[in-house]
Amino acid sequence: MINVAVVGTGNIAHAHVGGLLTFPDRCKIVALCDIYPEKAQAMKEKYQLDCEIFADHQVMLNSDLKIDLVHVCTPPYVHCEIAVNSMNAGCNVVVEKPMATCLAECDRMLEAERHNGVTMACIAQNRFRNSIYRLKKTVDSNLAGKICLANVQSAWWRGHCYYDLWWRGTWEKEGGGPTLNHAVHHIDMLNWLEGRMPDSVMAMLTNVMHDNAEVEDLSLACLRYADGSLAQITSSVVHHGEEQGIVLQCADAKISAPWEVKAEVTQANGFPKQEGNEALKKALEEFQEQIPPLAHEGHTGEIENVLSALEKGERPLITGEDGRRTVEVITAIYKAGFTGQQVKLPIESGDEYYTFDGVLKNAVHFYEKTASVENFAEERITVGNYK
Repeated sequence: MINVAVVGTGNIAHAHVGGLLTFPDRCKIVALCDIYPEKAQAMKEKYQLDCEIFADHQVMLNSDLKIDLVHVCTPPYVHCEIAVNSMNAGCNVVVEKPMATCLAECDRMLEAERHNGVTMACIAQNRFRNSIYRLKKTVDSNLAGKICLANVQSAWWRGHCYYDLWWRGTWEKEGGGPTLNHAVHHIDMLNWLEGRMPDSVMAMLTNVMHDNAEVEDLSLACLRYADGSLAQITSSVVHHGEEQGIVLQCADAKISAPWEVKAEVTQANGFPKQEGNEALKKALEEFQEQIPPLAHEGHTGEIENVLSALEKGERPLITGEDGRRTVEVITAIYKAGFTGQQVKLPIESGDEYYTFDGVLKNAVHFYEKTASVENFAEERITVGNYK
């Protein structure tokens, strides 16, 4: 039995608790921790948990309570501190997205994992959506040929009051806008589908709808890979309908999530034949249909993967190294957007943007946050739309 503590009991923690409770014979929630202990108490009562409540994660770690795994579900600016302290206490960790606010923090976390001989997983639950999982399998089959252009749509909508919460919309506490906190899902998926990192990035950032936030609410980025292929990433909280997805224009066919397949074949004049490549379209459809569905999707699917990895002494699907790669692409987008210049990857430790202080020093404040609320009432949240 794996004893689990959840640190941070806000909106996303419910997805973690729900996932953990799916496997009562494999794990048990023994602690909830929040700087607002009344929120942790409310979560305990809602799910009828037999667990202890803490207001400080270090007090929790120093207690006599046996904890094997800590889920870090706090705002991004304390991910590193809580994860490192937990690993130094001998606990494995699952860190919500984004892994951290900068590459220096990511490297501190990776070093703590190595030094303590524990396991760190980073949440990127959309790899555990059937549509994304099947798209990855199809890419790896090479039926569609190499990826020439990826169009990534991280389209969300958040009302003006979304950024009223005290830590949101500030560079210091949230670390960024939708590029860091929403598109993180899609950038992880892009890195996974491509199986490689870009070598340069260009970007533009703006804030067009949220004058109570310092950070961007919309960014457009272009990534270039070593072979000349490109990727476009839209990161937004101004898109009505939240229609998200990834379209891959491959050498021989277009494939996407939500699933769609197109395949052209040329006439003698270079224009496409009206019927397209019917044989290839049929082969791709048949390949998709034969991929068995995942037993669990979303957070529950990733949590099951982490539990299995701990039980078997294996690495989880989404590691700290994966989380760092995502943060590196996001850092490059911010650097490119702040400077108006093309940014080369990798970002080395001597780069000013390697540290959070460097990011904060250079961050563009679109607006200044002058008022805030301490907590929101518990209401429904949206976690992605791939229909």
